[in-house]
Amino acid sequence: MTALALVISAIAAVACVLWVAGPFLREPTVAGAADLFDDLDPAASQALVLAEERDRALGALKELEFDHRTGKISDNDYREQVGPLRREAADALRQIEAAQP
Repeated sequence: MTALALVISAIAAVACVLWVAGPFLREPTVAGAADLFDDLDPAASQALVLAEERDRALGALKELEFDHRTGKISDNDYREQVGPLRREAADALRQIEAAQP
């Protein structure tokens, strides 16, 4: 009787896992096709590239600030690196603003 209960429990567990994982294993349907990045128009693609550039520059600035505050980067190295990163972030923000209607 215990062997039968173990088999039934195992089958139920596998069925639950497959039921929960099902939406992640299927291909997107036509209604969900809009979330694919391959089908972006050129303007949306450019906006995505600019947003990624902005996020990368701001992330690098945040990491540089943290490293400077924790003493991993000297004052001289910080001054040398912060300027170009700020210009890069500002350029990306300007391009994003210019692209918006």
